[in-house]
Amino acid sequence: MLRATRWASVLRQPIRPRLGRFHPGARSLTGGSRIDQKQAAAEATPASAPSSEEKARRRVHFPGARNSYFTDQMDFISGLDEAIPTYQVMDNEGKVADPSQDPNLSQETAVKIYRNMVTLNLMDVIMYEAQRQGRISFYMTTYGEESTVGSAEALDPQDVIFGQYREAGVLLHRGYTLRDFMAQCYSNRHDSGKGRQMPVHYGSRELNFHTISSPLATQIPQAAGAAYALKRAGRPHCVMCYFGDGAASEGDFHAALNFAATLKCPVIFFCRNNGFAISTPVEEQYKGDGIGYGVHSIRVDGNDVWAVYNATKQARELATQQHVPVLIEAMTYRVGHHSTSDDSSAYRSKKEVEDWKHKDNPITRLRKYLEARDWWNEQQEADLRTEMRKQLLAAFAAAEKEKKPALSELFTDVYDKSPQHLQEQERELHELIKRYPEYYPVDDLADK
Repeated sequence: MLRATRWASVLRQPIRPRLGRFHPGARSLTGGSRIDQKQAAAEATPASAPSSEEKARRRVHFPGARNSYFTDQMDFISGLDEAIPTYQVMDNEGKVADPSQDPNLSQETAVKIYRNMVTLNLMDVIMYEAQRQGRISFYMTTYGEESTVGSAEALDPQDVIFGQYREAGVLLHRGYTLRDFMAQCYSNRHDSGKGRQMPVHYGSRELNFHTISSPLATQIPQAAGAAYALKRAGRPHCVMCYFGDGAASEGDFHAALNFAATLKCPVIFFCRNNGFAISTPVEEQYKGDGIGYGVHSIRVDGNDVWAVYNATKQARELATQQHVPVLIEAMTYRVGHHSTSDDSSAYRSKKEVEDWKHKDNPITRLRKYLEARDWWNEQQEADLRTEMRKQLLAAFAAAEKEKKPALSELFTDVYDKSPQHLQEQERELHELIKRYPEYYPVDDLADK
């Protein structure tokens, strides 16, 4: 985990009953004696620390956290030397070990989260196959990482989001429509990006979701800066920044955490540690199990939507009320290929992938939770999948028939008033189209 500390001495403060404690700082980045560090470790250790036998029984099997164990105590921890526990609310069977950790959301909200997770999964299946058929140019799935939808539920609609490329579920939960998704992937005239971005590079001004960028980790320092702007403006909101373990290996990540900690920015850094940076396993990316930057941090079971929800909710309170950055590391497993340009069988076995797909599926886990409360049944499941597949295919077919953005859009949205050289380039392009129509087909482009 990318562990964090604070500059101050040890301080223990309860978040809410039975949710554990966060520990802002057992040592500073300037050092401190080993005696001080051991004393801080002893003070920061909960009284009900599990035995070695209990740790072994609840061992984590995520590739990025093999020395960790599951716990039902939500502790924001300091920069200590022992293996970092992974906060979990419900196990693989959807059972909640400690009822006090159950967020107890309404049936309507819990079912909404589940429906969006299923819809996301179905959309991934359809769009992945569409790319393989040559109908869209590129796609990236979120197989195995659908529980990030839980983080979206814990945020305020006015909180600002900087995503990477596996946050479609967050956008879906905020109200991004199926038509919006399909228009962006097809780059048609309804695409808010006007065809200038690769597929899955979504964005929405109305939903406070910044457009995704291809370069790795660029959104992380941008998120820190946006959070600082919110703080300066006195707005009661925070910034949520999503990224993967590969992005956390970039220099931008380290600069952003230092910036956010120094200026006390209300930002949540949400790292999806799915075990691989494309094809590089996490153990080849990091030597240790912690880095100190003065940031509250927690590791959670990323396949447990309630652990993700609880951690994000409490992280938001820390960020907005205390104006401090928070790091959430969601341990999960990327079941799908990195993208449609990747063949993950070259660096991991198919058996490993199948085991994760069937033995620890975040959608199945939530479904079992709902069924145990009589909030869901087989008929509802069948109806949901039939109806959402129908809606997805209808949106897909409609997007495929739409024309591409108008040619004039190539020259807009950069300058308030088009400069002379850009006007000349536009005239030159129109002359070339007129002179060589066979090389410049424009029939599938929308009018101005």
